[in-house]
Parts: sequence; C-alpha cells; structure tokens
Amino acid sequence: MAKKHPEGYLTAKEARKISKANRKITNELEKKRKRKNVPESEYTTQMKNPENAVEFDDLHTYFFTDAGTVKSVDGVSFDVPIGKTVGVVGESGCGKSVTSLSLMQLLQRPHGQILSGEIRLNLGDKVYDIAKTPQEAMQKIRGNEVSMIFQEPMTSLNPVFRIGEQIEEVIELHDGEGKTKEDIKARCIELLEQVGIANSEGVYKMFPHELSGGMRQRIVIAMALACNPKVIIADEPTTALDVTIQAQILDLLRNLKDEINSSIMLITHDLGVIAEMADYVVVMYAGRVVEKGTAEDIFEHPSHPYTIGLMASKPVVGKEVDELYSIPGKVPNPINMPNYCYFKDRCDKCIEACNGEYPCEISLSETHKVSCYRYYDQKEGK
Repeated sequence: MAKKHPEGYLTAKEARKISKANRKITNELEKKRKRKNVPESEYTTQMKNPENAVEFDDLHTYFFTDAGTVKSVDGVSFDVPIGKTVGVVGESGCGKSVTSLSLMQLLQRPHGQILSGEIRLNLGDKVYDIAKTPQEAMQKIRGNEVSMIFQEPMTSLNPVFRIGEQIEEVIELHDGEGKTKEDIKARCIELLEQVGIANSEGVYKMFPHELSGGMRQRIVIAMALACNPKVIIADEPTTALDVTIQAQILDLLRNLKDEINSSIMLITHDLGVIAEMADYVVVMYAGRVVEKGTAEDIFEHPSHPYTIGLMASKPVVGKEVDELYSIPGKVPNPINMPNYCYFKDRCDKCIEACNGEYPCEISLSETHKVSCYRYYDQKEGK
C-alpha cells in the first residue's frame, strides 16, 4: 500500500481504514472456517500424483496487519513425496515456517489466513484439501496424520507439567480410544526409549527444566511421533543444539522416518543439514519458491542467483578466507512488494529481461525448476 508520507508512517485515520477493511475480510474467512457439520465432499479432492504425501499448489497465505497486508506465502507450489525428506531452505522471513503452519492450520488467526490455493494431504483412502478443511475436521488430522517438531523445545513444553503427563496427553487426545492408563503409560515409555532416552522411567517423572537441550528436543520428537503420523514437519529441529547433539538428532529423525515410513518436511537455514538429510530441496525467497529440485540438482548445479549466493556464503573446510561472502542488500518491504523479480535489487547477474514482471518457472530438467530470466533462452516458461 502506498504511503502518503515520505517518512513512511500511517496516520490514525489511514490505520483505522486498513483495520476496518481487514476485519471485513478476516471475519468472512473465520466464519467459513468455524462452520460445523460441513459435508466432507466440500474439502476432499484428488492428488495430482498419488505417490506424494502432500502437494502445495499455488498457496497464498497472508497476514492482515494494521500497516497493510503481508504476503508471507505468495503462490508457493511444491510436493512432498511419500517416504522422502524435502528440505525447505531460505533466510529468515522468507515464508518457510508459515508454509508449514498453513499445513497444520496453526496460523495466528484471525490476522493470518490461507487466502487461496490448495494443500492436498494424502491419507491413503481419501485426500483432504487442508486450505478448505474446517476447524472441526482439522482436530482429527493435526497430531494424527501430520505432526510438527517445533523450533525451540523449551517454548513447546509446558514448564509446570511432568514429561510423562505431556506425552500422555497427546496419546489420550489422538489415539486413546479403548486404552487404559497403563497402556498409555507403556506407550509413553516406549516412545521415550524410541527417541534414544536410556533412563526412560526417570525422565518420565521429570520437569522440562531438569533436562538438557538435546533431551528436550528428543521429548518434542517423541510427542510428534506418538501417533505414527504420515507427515512430520521439522521446523529447524537442530537450531538450539550443539554440533554433536545435532548429528544425533538428525540420525534419530532419519531412522524414525524409515521405521514408520513417513515423509519429513525439514525447514532449516543450515545447508549442511539439508545436504545430509534431504532427498529434495525447495529454495524460498520473499514468500516464493525461486528454485526446487533433487538435493543433487541444487548442490551440484545451483541456478538461481539467490541459491548461488546461499552456497557461496557457507564456510568450506580447508579453505581460508578473510571474510565469508554475504548477499548484499535487503529483502523488499513485504507490505509493498515490487512487480518485478523480488531478488533483482540484490542480484549481480541481472540481464535486460530482468526489468520485466516476475519471472515464471522454467524447467531445466525433469526434476530441476527455477524462476529466473537468465534461463528463458534455454527453455520455454511453463
């Protein structure tokens, strides 16, 4: 939204006008989301490829703020194949976490809303479009079919409840039918052992503050795996951990994924983690996917200038440099995005065509796709 003042601030009158318009939109969306007894046919759909666990298709997730509309996720499309790990990489604020929160329907509402697009979730016997699924039906999916390992375990765990109580609550809520208290406790102990906690009986009775960061991260993973979900979203699961514990947690995630045959959507800043864990990589910038492909495509043949910049900014063992490379400039204002390529103002590889509108997606190979004008000569945009 254009500002009337060179300083860039809004008057109280302008803020009220934006707020009123936002309320009208969010009230309508909330009313739709909170409907009861919605026929299942309204939110069931078909997968484009039945071998995918999740398909994001032209997803738009916006936040309606008093300063204007923030297009956090602005037309994102990618797939998460069954039994594979998809790494989503990009700098802070590029829309990685908002994409995953859209799949979980855990956006900060009423301001955060899925405006358009589809998120197709493959449940085997049926396929749900999460973007249209009402709150009532979502309660059965969240935790059972899709679960999330959050970024900071200390904020995910309740400090006043013991570890055992917190894991048992997840089992009772989603998978407790016909189970006795002893059954639930046994399953809880089994989960603690599954995530590599030796003193499972002792940890069961402890509070979160009595455990180390790595142990707390394992507890959060145990909670996420309690119902053997089809899709696990790992939102920077190793950020708060030191390098040796990081390696253990990644090994644990990889083994557990194979054990319960689920798919992982791994969100991280760390390209080392992506190289080790991911089968496919999605590179996001300013709410859009700029490049996607197999891990080999992205690491061996990075094509978008942003991906090339990310690769150049990671330290290399045995190579001595005075200072690490950093991408110059800053991300455009999310409330007032330009109508050309979002990376243009920071790019040192621009060509004449870059003055045009936002580039469409180009296929460099069957698996490798990029949104950049530099490849328009090689392939036709689709």
